[in-house]
Amino acid sequence: MTAPAYKRILLKLSGEVLMGNQQFGIDTEFVAALAGEVKAAKDSGLELCLVIGGGNIFRGMAGAAKGMDRAQADYMGMLATVMNALAMQSALERLGVPTRVQSAIEMDKVCEPVIRRRAERHLEKGRVVIFAAGVGAPYFTTDSGAALRAAEMKCDALLKGTSVDGVYNADPKKDPTARRYDTVDYDTVLADNLQVMDASAVALCRDNNIPIVVFSIREQGNLARVLAGEGTQTIVKKDV
Repeated sequence: MTAPAYKRILLKLSGEVLMGNQQFGIDTEFVAALAGEVKAAKDSGLELCLVIGGGNIFRGMAGAAKGMDRAQADYMGMLATVMNALAMQSALERLGVPTRVQSAIEMDKVCEPVIRRRAERHLEKGRVVIFAAGVGAPYFTTDSGAALRAAEMKCDALLKGTSVDGVYNADPKKDPTARRYDTVDYDTVLADNLQVMDASAVALCRDNNIPIVVFSIREQGNLARVLAGEGTQTIVKKDV
């Protein structure tokens, strides 16, 4: 596979990957390893934005399912993403990578507010920008936040690092006959409910022609291989 010519990407990490082999919370050793992969990608000349989910700490929909007010639960989930962003910032800066966290919920004691032009300037100066707190409103997932920031920052692609190595036509953990796609178009993902990202995020990427690259972030060195066009991945794009 030929390596795509990316200049600026948004890397979306699920909160669960920050748990490492734990059942809950943040595995600092695993976060440090992830930070090393992000540093390697940045050192290759890429401009990098990050969005990290909060499922390792609190997931809004899970709270709502247990009787919490949905909006309140979603705000709690947004705060979890800020905690993860600060953990990743700390790990990156220990490696000498200049990093800024911008939160859609303002909390100026610990991070900047989301200001697009300021974020542009950070990227131009070689800093990694981590966007936290989703879109700053309930009823939207961090996938939607990632798609929104990728569109705002004019990213060449949205890379989604998860626990699976691509997009399948069924759940590979439940169905041993599940088939992985190398490429698939946005409309198929939406029509077949392939669970790449939530529908609003996929539609936003489709409308702005931003490819979604789904790969396993748990395999060491896989981010570099995917960026080189070599790793196992699925690319969601137009006109497959």
